[in-house]
Amino acid sequence: MNALQSKLWRRHYIVGQAETDALIHGAHLLAAALGCLQGLRTSTGGLLDADADHRRRPLSPNHAVKLDSDCPTGHTRKGIQFVKYLNMQAVVAVLVLVSTITKVYGAPQNIPAMSDQTVPTSGLDIQCLDKSVRPQADFYRYVNGGCLEKIEIPGDRSSWGSYDMLEEMVNLRMQKIIHSLAKQPQRNGSGGQKISDLYASFVDTSTIETIGLKPLTSTFARIDAITDKSQLPMLMAQLELIGVTTPVEFDVHQDNKDSSHYAIDLRQSGLGLPDRNYYLKNDDVQIKAIQKAYQLHIEKMLSMAGETNASDAASAIMETETALARVQWDSVDRRNVLKRYNKVTLDKLNALTPAYDLLDFLRALGIADRINYVILSEPSYFTGLSKLVEETPLATWKSYLKWQTLNSYAPFLSARFVDENFAFNDTTLNGIPQPEPRSKRGIDLVTSTLGEALGKIYVAEYFSPKSQEKADQLVQNILITYKQSINSLDWMSPATKEEAQKKLAAIVPKVGFPTKWRDYSSLVLGRHDLVGNVMRANDFNNRYYLDKLGQPVDRSLWDMSPMTPQTVDSYYNPGTNDFILTAAILQPPFFHPTADDAVNYGAIGALIGHEISHAFDDRSSNYDEKGNLRNWWTDEDHIRFNEKKSALIKEYSAISPTAGHFVNGEQTVSENMADNAGLSVACRAYETSLHGKASPVIDGFTGEQRFYMAYARMWQNKTREKALIEWMETNVHSPAQVRGYVTVQNQAGFYDAFDVKQGDPMFLSPSSRVSIW
Repeated sequence: MNALQSKLWRRHYIVGQAETDALIHGAHLLAAALGCLQGLRTSTGGLLDADADHRRRPLSPNHAVKLDSDCPTGHTRKGIQFVKYLNMQAVVAVLVLVSTITKVYGAPQNIPAMSDQTVPTSGLDIQCLDKSVRPQADFYRYVNGGCLEKIEIPGDRSSWGSYDMLEEMVNLRMQKIIHSLAKQPQRNGSGGQKISDLYASFVDTSTIETIGLKPLTSTFARIDAITDKSQLPMLMAQLELIGVTTPVEFDVHQDNKDSSHYAIDLRQSGLGLPDRNYYLKNDDVQIKAIQKAYQLHIEKMLSMAGETNASDAASAIMETETALARVQWDSVDRRNVLKRYNKVTLDKLNALTPAYDLLDFLRALGIADRINYVILSEPSYFTGLSKLVEETPLATWKSYLKWQTLNSYAPFLSARFVDENFAFNDTTLNGIPQPEPRSKRGIDLVTSTLGEALGKIYVAEYFSPKSQEKADQLVQNILITYKQSINSLDWMSPATKEEAQKKLAAIVPKVGFPTKWRDYSSLVLGRHDLVGNVMRANDFNNRYYLDKLGQPVDRSLWDMSPMTPQTVDSYYNPGTNDFILTAAILQPPFFHPTADDAVNYGAIGALIGHEISHAFDDRSSNYDEKGNLRNWWTDEDHIRFNEKKSALIKEYSAISPTAGHFVNGEQTVSENMADNAGLSVACRAYETSLHGKASPVIDGFTGEQRFYMAYARMWQNKTREKALIEWMETNVHSPAQVRGYVTVQNQAGFYDAFDVKQGDPMFLSPSSRVSIW
């Protein structure tokens, strides 16, 4: 951070909540004019998949959240120092702007007030408008074009946008907290001590360079020591515990057919590339180039680690991973929650995998005597894995496991490993030209490892009771409207509506932060042992979940790691029938506690509606109000629902955000459904809040117009092409620009708000619009 940034952000830290909101908004407006602004993050961005495995993830940037149904890989979050372009005059301008920004609008009488003053303030950045484009022609470009033309994606990012901007601000807050802890004596074993020591170990580059690869020596020796393939399951389980990718991963969560008990899922894994498509799409020139680069990357990393026959080893590893990819399920099949629920008792387990003893795998995890069944998410994969173990030489498996150990821990080794890891995973895969500062990577590690310990401090310093109160109120308004919406559906029978209302009434919103904080007291961390810290942290996290087996289910927990109060995100969990809005996302540009209601309903209101809608999407609608897989639909309603789903798949599958690559409508349908339903319900809630009165006109726009503009502005995005391609191959969300304009095309209110008529490019005939909830 340069001196100018430091001054601006120090100013941010010391003001109150209302002034903070104004400062962020003022800086946002000015930065937009200078081309240093927002959009949707694509590095990890978007809302978390409703049924994704985010609970148990290794601490490695190579295993950051990919919003797919279960595979941990993909993009990593990158930072930007966006204020560095501002000079002192700009800072003065921002501070002057603050004095006139944040006045608030008194809300209607029939819904509790969202703001408590009488002069309405827009909360919408109109400097991003591109007035050379008609909203009826390209609404997304009209709302965002003024900024999109000026945005330069920072060198350490795959994209830049609204999420990124807010994450950057939160990161700076985390840095302030960590630096403050480092300056004060911390009680031994306290959360503050652990945070301070872990961060210190990451930035202690002198020790890291001195010890080189030594921290992995014992792990490599353990791999070398096995003499028979029958030892592979136990070895792979031990490696899984410390965060190394292997062909089998596990996840502990509530049993999908008995949510009062925890169960363990065994799932496909083991790939070094983002998805099976990267091994199997041999007709795609770009993916073929990535395959070649990946094999060379393996060879180089092994050679640096002292492998004398690195070329042959890399070739064998690539063949092994390609064989794994062939037997893995694709992203569409992995979305099918019914197909993936395969309960197998322990006495029948090894009959499915004769060459790979899954009981030994469970013994190594320490749970074989505490369970009597497992869930095999992809049974055919395990059959295929067993055959592959039988056919592949032991020497190849040893090379593969050494590679995966090196790959998983490369970000925590000496500079040459870090640099080569970045060159492939960030530059080759995502087009990112430069790494983010080490200090920022250290903050990411602390958040991944001690998320709730850090989050507890963040909430105390940066999340006001006023923001929580207003967010709680907005959540209740959206839930009330959703209840009315279900009653008005013309395609759903009374019997199914009754079940839907039962599920809706049981949804538990979790706003801001957990009511019960996680205990890290048994996690041992040191100031000069980075790799050891990461290994112990991964083992600690995995055993935290394994220890739940046989214990009562605690529904109060935030058990979708890395979801912490300081995470800029939200999620719905069908197993607990709850959703989370973090403290970090409850800030501008998503939530303005002191702004006019229209923008809050169009932005955070639509996200709240999105998360509630996941309870009724094509996947989570298979769960009942208690979180159990149960069919509560009539057959006729299922048919009508699937007709609407098919129409949505067809609509999105026709969209090509970049040449030669189309949105996978089946892969993204749950999120597209939630986007459409969330925006629709939020619109109804806003209309209700007006109590029959005309909406206020601010900045020349009606409330209805600003509602839709806030939604499109939320998805403002500029992304590198390589990152966009990976996103479409692996992610269950449509790209940001698609979410920003296709969703509004299906909304009847949008046509009224902007007078969109037949012949306009944004026009869809009423019969072509998909309306579900």
